[in-house]
This record gives sequence, C-alpha cells and structure tokens, in this order.
Amino acid sequence: MTTPPPALLIAGHGTRDEAGAEAFRDFVRELGARHPELPVAGGFIELSPPPLTDAVAELVERGVRRFAAVPLMLVSAGHAKGDIPAALSREKERHPGISYTYGRPLGPHPALLNVLERRLDEALGATGARTSMDRADVTVLLVGRGSTDPDANAEVYKAARLLWEGRGYAGVETAFVSLAAPDVPSGLDRCVALGARRIVVLPYFLFTGILPDRVKQQTEGWAAAHPEVEVRSAEVIGPEPELLDLVMERYEEAVKGDLRMNCDSCVYRIALPGFEDKVGLPQQPHFHPDDDGHHHHGHHHGAHTHAH
Repeated sequence: MTTPPPALLIAGHGTRDEAGAEAFRDFVRELGARHPELPVAGGFIELSPPPLTDAVAELVERGVRRFAAVPLMLVSAGHAKGDIPAALSREKERHPGISYTYGRPLGPHPALLNVLERRLDEALGATGARTSMDRADVTVLLVGRGSTDPDANAEVYKAARLLWEGRGYAGVETAFVSLAAPDVPSGLDRCVALGARRIVVLPYFLFTGILPDRVKQQTEGWAAAHPEVEVRSAEVIGPEPELLDLVMERYEEAVKGDLRMNCDSCVYRIALPGFEDKVGLPQQPHFHPDDDGHHHHGHHHGAHTHAH
C-alpha cells in the first residue's frame, strides 16, 4: 500500500475584514477542489476564524498524521519566523503522533511579479503603459504591510527592485502602511521629489482587507491635495491561478525537504543594529480568540528554530 502524500495546511495572517477572511477561506477551498488527492485545510494565526488549531484538528479527524504547512504570506516576518512554528509545535503536543514540515513564505516569486505587472496594466487602463515609452512615464509605489522586523521590510524592497528590473517603469519606490517608514504619503512625496509624472500605488498584499483599504484611502487623500500629479490605485494580487500554483510549489518543496529558510539577516539570530535584544528570543504562539485551548498560553514556548 502506498503511503498517502502529506496533507497541506495553509497558515494565514488573519484580518479584521470579513471579506478578506472569506477570500482566504475561498482560496483554501479552491486549492482543495483543484487537488482532490490531497487533504487541504487552512487557518489563521490571529484575528479571524478559523484558528490554525481548528485546521489541524480537521486534518487529524480525517486521519492525517503527516502534513506540510505553508505560510500564505508574502514576506517572512514575525508570523512566519516565530508564531507559526510555535503554533505548530503546540499542535504536536495536542496531537501526539503527528509530524509536519514547514514551507517557505511566498516571497517575490516571478509568477507573483507577473500578477503585480498585470495589476499595474489594469490600473493604467487599456490605453495605459503598454509600450516601453509609456512605462517610462510611470513611477510605481509598492506598498507593503510593514513590520518591526527589518529583514521583512527589506524583502518588500527586494520585491520592488525585482518588479522594476526589465519592465521599463521610471522607477519603483517602496512604502509601508504600518509599523515602518516611509508611510504612503511620504512615499508619494518621494516619488514627486524624484520627478514622477504619473504614479500608480500598488498594494503588496494577497487579498483585500483593512490595510489595503487604508492604502487606497491614504492614496486618495494625498491625490486630492496634489491635483497636479496623476495618481492611480492598483488592486491587490488576489486568488489568481499563479498564487494557487505557487502554494503547491511551496508544498512540494516542503514535502521534498528542500527548504532554506531566510536566516542570513534574521533578527532572532543575528544582532542587527537597534534590534540586538531580539537575538535568541523565545517564540510564542499568538493567542487566537477562537482557540478554545488558549488557557495553555504562556506555557509552551518554542525557541526560535528553523528547519534547515
């Protein structure tokens, strides 16, 4: 008898926005429908149901003993580096006999960069920057979530650089909607200081939610105060076929054990200027309001470890 393949567990950030949470749940259902040979479940670290623990329980009830967990996140910040591994080690205590491998965050994968390019084309309209000459007039402001982790913020800059390479835009600048500078208005000011004539604000987010909405509001507010500059807002990445394929690619990597976590500039391993106090910090799972086992919170701390 052949051993069944490991199940796929998808871990999401969580959002207070019901439409955003539903987009994640839809995405998990679609992935399951596409891969009937594979048990697929998904849950959130915080803010929205179902919690990750329910997704694990669902898989265990279906007889799953081995699974691969893939973080549905663009950058490797505190969630992917600490919260999810800590939550998974807690699940191992709750369900003796299960084993798991942990996949990489999505990162600025070429397939997602192509989706971002499509979102820019859509924002510019059918007559927009289809030719390299038109694109030479367009400055893109890529707006990330923002983190207290400098490595995570640096990953957004990497995405911006990769988006700029070879596509002919005047420039791709970077801003953040929370926790990190520059914020959206400062990012737009920077674009203008660099001579931008047309700006497209591009949210570096998978699904709709409170933060992408805030990016749009801040963009509109700035644009109203600067009528001389043409500013447009692009849409989020969304549940595109490229995203479905990429999650499966990360699953395959995790199953084959071909994992290289981003440790070179990890704030929990390396003393980065101003963040020295984080080195070796124990990682604790987030408290999720829908997790009925939360009275265990604070007892099971996994040190920050990466599977290599």
